[in-house]
Amino acid sequence: MVQDRPIVVAGAGSIGCFVGGVSASAGRRVSLLARPRVIAEIEQFGLTLSSLEGSSWHVASWQLTLSEDPKILADASAILVAVKSADTAEIADAIARHAPPDAAVVSLQNGIANVPVLRGRLPGRRVLAAMVPFNVIAAGEGRFHRATSGDIVIERDPTDIAGQLSVPGLAMRATDNIAGVQWGKLLVNLNNAINALSGLPLREQLARRDWRALFADQIAEGLTAVRADGIRPVSPTPVPLSWTPHLLRLPDALFAIALAPAMKIDPQARSSMWEDLQRRRRTEIDYLQGVITGIADRRGLKAPLSHRIAALIRDAEAASEGSPRLTAGQIRSGAAEN
Repeated sequence: MVQDRPIVVAGAGSIGCFVGGVSASAGRRVSLLARPRVIAEIEQFGLTLSSLEGSSWHVASWQLTLSEDPKILADASAILVAVKSADTAEIADAIARHAPPDAAVVSLQNGIANVPVLRGRLPGRRVLAAMVPFNVIAAGEGRFHRATSGDIVIERDPTDIAGQLSVPGLAMRATDNIAGVQWGKLLVNLNNAINALSGLPLREQLARRDWRALFADQIAEGLTAVRADGIRPVSPTPVPLSWTPHLLRLPDALFAIALAPAMKIDPQARSSMWEDLQRRRRTEIDYLQGVITGIADRRGLKAPLSHRIAALIRDAEAASEGSPRLTAGQIRSGAAEN
């Protein structure tokens, strides 16, 4: 990464604005490739960033380069791809047209399918997978709050991109097993859809045994599928994934002692898929539950919960009325028929 050239965030939504803003606050040159609505908001208010741990930053608009034109990629040193999974091919083509060949491309996206798309459309370029463990809330007027904790994990490369991109308040670390890390995050991210269907804040949802049991059964179903495909996921938390369903099913009082202290979650945090439904945007359900149903169907396995949850999210997308605010029982209803 060439230090006198900017880091470009390609797709500056909640995660992109937070990562780009904290990097800019540390003195890095940062450019945001964003939608007009986001640009207008930052131009008016700047970026006000905060974290669950109590840190805060303010970045004035003049400290950033803002554009909706992909030509902003022309002098990038590193490109942090933060677009939705369905837009990966489009941003890859923009990178191919506009970005210098030596720019490192780092995918900060959900799921496991994005890096193959980027590499397929960007032959010969350095494309690295990453995993973002935290959730960011967009509160309006340029305010973005990191509502859960954790360090960004990037696959190890000879130039130590993780080390080069790390700044105070935004640690990034390298791993030799990014595939396992991404698969582990995908399994935990299966709760994104459950949370979106519930309409509850994440902390409230996880405090209730009926919702935790539903999440536990979803993880167990996902684990069965990915292991049948020879995949060994790495847990994104200190708790091994094989233990997680059992711990989630504990009574509320025992769960509060055993696991809740390790789950640092802001009281108002909700999943990005909940936000997508509220904003009437296309969700990433095909890249989460859709991955599990795809493996299960190919392997001849049953995945009734994944099929049911995916169908309910698609219904909610079509209704365009935000979260349907279902109960855990309503989500389970009909799962056995899939």
